Parts: sequence; structure tokens; C-alpha cells
Amino acid sequence: MSPVESLIKDIKNKNYKPIYFLAGDEPFFIDQVTDLLEANILTEEKKGFNQTIVYGQDVEVGQLIGMARQYPMGAEKSVVIVKEAQHLSRSIDQLEMYANQVQDSTVLIINYKGNSLDKRKKIYKVLNEKGYYHEFKKIYESELPAWIEQKVAANQFKIEPKAKFLLTEYVGADLSRLNNELEKLFTIVGADKTITPNHIEKHIGISKDYNVFELRNAIETKNIEKAFKIIKYFEKNPKDNPYVVSITTIFNLFTNIIQIHVTPDKSKQNLAKVLGINPYFVQGMMTAASNYPLKKATRIISFIREYDLKGKGVGTTGNVTPSQLLIELVYKIMNL
Repeated sequence: MSPVESLIKDIKNKNYKPIYFLAGDEPFFIDQVTDLLEANILTEEKKGFNQTIVYGQDVEVGQLIGMARQYPMGAEKSVVIVKEAQHLSRSIDQLEMYANQVQDSTVLIINYKGNSLDKRKKIYKVLNEKGYYHEFKKIYESELPAWIEQKVAANQFKIEPKAKFLLTEYVGADLSRLNNELEKLFTIVGADKTITPNHIEKHIGISKDYNVFELRNAIETKNIEKAFKIIKYFEKNPKDNPYVVSITTIFNLFTNIIQIHVTPDKSKQNLAKVLGINPYFVQGMMTAASNYPLKKATRIISFIREYDLKGKGVGTTGNVTPSQLLIELVYKIMNL
């Protein structure tokens, strides 16, 4: 169980701490924990007298401590939520005194987004030792498929590997947006219980036939006609198919191909583990590795870096479009 899951479980079981100092550069988890606390601690009718929401830029630490010291009215707990508390970074050390002598009837929730406490300071040590400090780091793109799988399973749904790939590539590491798209799909899919590429195409707007997954497949199998058709589709729908996503996908493909070539144990199970991908994709990767020997794959990486720079305007002349650059790159890759 991850730290986030453990924290959520405690909240749902009403095992509340007097302070939740929620820090780090992943706002989704901070919002998720805050929303859960706000929804669970007090009923709606008791929030009027017992819940206070303030913003870091509008309040001082001393005032927060004063709010936290107040007793609840007609409820077991009072709740104080401090949003944008990173604005209090210069004076947050003053919270140490309260952390050492908390008001047990108060739950103080501090949102310290995009920042973390200096781990050498006393305030951090006190909060951390007492279990009040929680730091949420952004997850890596390579961890997104597992996060999607976990989210889907927690809601008693399933998702096909290709659908998961499409969400990962097109939505990226914006967990708030990813979560919203999944919640929408849960409502739509209903009794079917399995999210498919058709659902992604119909309800999120990503074509199941013309997307980076299919472009990747065309490059794996050296199907240049299919690749060019997909790129032409991208040209007509540039907002849904940004150049950077295509370049990143192609780069990841060839780093995986190189990894396959240098991995002694080429069993399906081991390659899935080494590459961090679903076993569903391993056969396609093996085909790609047979089409692109190690020496070629290494040279192709340099092509990709060159066209990544060209996409940023470095080393290009005239009005070259992203689709023209992509066609050039794919042609070079397949004709090396």
C-alpha cells in the first residue's frame, strides 16, 4: 500500500490527525487528501460554525494558531483549512510551538503546494516525527500506466492495454486531468466495466486509428504508408496531436529497442519487466528490434534528437511544419 493509499484509508476509517501538513509538487494528491478530509470530518450542517478556509497570502501563522485553538460548537471537531500555505514559507517555523502542543479537537489542514519544508529545520522534524508531514512528489511518466491501472482497479473497472497507452501518451502526467477523464469514462462505460480504445476515441476525442500508438506500430513494422497516413491526419488535427508527443513516443520506442538488444534474457516476461511495459506490447517490441539492429537504433536516436531541436526552431530554414519534420524523420528512420 502506497503512503497516499494508507493516508486515505486512515481518513476513511476516521483516524484523524490534529495536523495534516500536505507539501510537494504534485497538487493532485494534496487536493485529493484535502477534499477527502473536508468531506468526512464534518457533516454539511456542522460546517457553518466549525469549518474555516483561509489562504496563505491573506493570513499570518499566529492567526492560524488562534483559529486552531478554538473549540468546536456542537461538533466533535473543528476544521481549519489553509490553502496556498506556501506563501507563509518565511514564517512557517512559528507553527512548531502549536505542533508540540496541539488542540486535539481541531484538524488543521495545510496545503503547501509546489514546495517542501527544509528537512534541516525543527518545524520539519517535529511535524515528521509526529506523523503530521506528508510530501507528495510528481510521478514519472513511466509510472503513469501503473497509476491508471490502480485507479481503474480501485473503481472495479478494467482497461485494455492500448486504451491505457493512449491515455498515458495524450494526457501525460497531469494527474488532475487524467483523473477527470477516468471518472468520466467510469460513468460512461457503466455495466461494460472495461475501458476500450473505442471509449477513448468517442468520449475523449483521441482517434483509435490515427494516434501515436498506431504511428509507433507503423514504425515498428516499417509500414511507411501507414505512418504517412497517420502523420497527415496529425497535420489536420494539430491540437490533439502535438509534435512533442510524437517525438517523445518515437524516442521511447528506440530506447526500448536498444534496451532489448543489450538485455541477455529476452523472454517475454523478463523484457516486460526490464522495459516497464505491459507484456501485451512485448511482441511488437521484438518485431521492432528485429527490424532495427542495435547499430541502426543507436544512430536513429541521434536523428530523433536532431528533429526534436528542429521542432523547437533550431537548424530549420523557412516555414517548415511539424508534419513535414515528422515525415522527414520517419522517412530517415525507415530508410536507414
